Amino acid sequence: MHTYPLLNRETLLRLLRERFDSPFLGLGDLPDPSDFKDMDRAVERIVRAIRKRERIVLIGDYDVDGVVATSVMRLFFDAIESPLEWIIPNRFRDGYGLSPTLLERIDSADLILTVDNGISAVDAARICRERGIDLIITDHHIVPETPPDAYAIVDQKQPECTFPHEEVCGAQIAWYLCAALRRELGVKVDMRGYLEYVALAVIADIMPLQHINRAMVESGLRQLARSRRPYVRAYREATGKESFSAEEIAFGLAPILNSAGRMEDASIACDYLCASNVYEARSLLTTLQGFNERRKSMEREITEEAMATVKGDPSVIVAAGEDWHEGVLGIVAARLARHYRRPALVLTATENGYKGSGRSFGDCDLFALVDGAREYLDKFGGHKAAVGLSLSAEALEPFRQVLEVTGEKCRRSEYRDPDLLGILPLEEIDWELYRAMEAFEPFGHGNPRPKFIVRNARIESFRRLGAEGEHLKFLFETEKGTLEGIAFRTQGEYRPGESIDLICTLGENRFNGRSTLQLLIEEILH
Repeated sequence: MHTYPLLNRETLLRLLRERFDSPFLGLGDLPDPSDFKDMDRAVERIVRAIRKRERIVLIGDYDVDGVVATSVMRLFFDAIESPLEWIIPNRFRDGYGLSPTLLERIDSADLILTVDNGISAVDAARICRERGIDLIITDHHIVPETPPDAYAIVDQKQPECTFPHEEVCGAQIAWYLCAALRRELGVKVDMRGYLEYVALAVIADIMPLQHINRAMVESGLRQLARSRRPYVRAYREATGKESFSAEEIAFGLAPILNSAGRMEDASIACDYLCASNVYEARSLLTTLQGFNERRKSMEREITEEAMATVKGDPSVIVAAGEDWHEGVLGIVAARLARHYRRPALVLTATENGYKGSGRSFGDCDLFALVDGAREYLDKFGGHKAAVGLSLSAEALEPFRQVLEVTGEKCRRSEYRDPDLLGILPLEEIDWELYRAMEAFEPFGHGNPRPKFIVRNARIESFRRLGAEGEHLKFLFETEKGTLEGIAFRTQGEYRPGESIDLICTLGENRFNGRSTLQLLIEEILH
């Protein structure tokens, strides 16, 4: 392990302040919608379509960002009482985003509008042009060298775009589009009320919680805390959660929403978010929870099978299998990466070879590693922490061999965890420190919850939790009394009086009206 500094509460809080390049922004600091290239052109065309009662078809995406972006547009058009048809492509039947396949389902339209997709839809854009359909693309992904031929493209990553923040998600752009439409139409719609949705997308799509992202999420979480929307009421009833933190969204609500697109059809998640009454929301949430349970069961099975394929001590895990559900491969890759402390790729056989997802570990650049073997790939995309790819069956073994060689460079760096701040003595941990840390919330990507090492934590008691004893709960002795610790999905046997070293974060466990300070244990060091 790397050498880490010894922390106290003052140095810990100083390190948190240093994460931000500028003072925290508020909603008053949000840039104007017109800063987006083509935003005014897009608004002019949509307003014309609304006033002439033209047929507008919205195309979303099946992840949380795409579902939320679709929901925001649906709710806005409902609020202004203007018709809007919407489609979220089915992962298994339609593939990703606006495609020629999807256009076969649209017999006629005057205007097609995309959210969270479309920037690579060159063929679909050509077909729209041939059919006389105006196409407006709103997306946040990297713009190709030859972008689609569309009426307007709103994407902050266009070279000519003057919007000052590059890392925003599709739902944020959809929100900005609605704000611009509200201004042009002169309608009374409270755009702050949609920020609770935007917060879900920013967190689920792992946008950095800095600059305007932090401001929008912070406001969105406040909206969620007092929201009476049916989907929120149903979720509170089903989970007993009274408040929403960024972590509750990331590990609670977002996986439930994501499960629809992974297991069946993301339209169900969109209907849940837009439910008009709590009875409808309850029914849809029950369906989504069923998808999520199936997803978790399938994920556990595939994880076990994938681990069984790992031989020796590879520098990069490449696990390939038959009939592994492609909707959970990214999650399985993340589990393998954490377990082996190596980047991991998980692939399933297809009629054309293999396809799958990869997740990095620590500060290793997985995109760069896989890009070094691009010659063996049919399709490839992603970023430093996550990739998607496909390749032929014949290319699998040479691809694996190249990664084994190039991955050794990362192994030599020991995959340093950039979020691990240092060693924090147990006696420094109390409610006062936790409350001081709360000033830096919401925590998430780009502003991770402070992670630290605790040395020689003495166990007072230990027991297992969960249906299969898959979680460990500790009570540690401290100078001020005792401190709880919980390690999810962790194996091991421990005895009272034993001392252990931990990598953990600090959290608050709220249950039955009682709050308990708790160490959230990521790893028990041996």
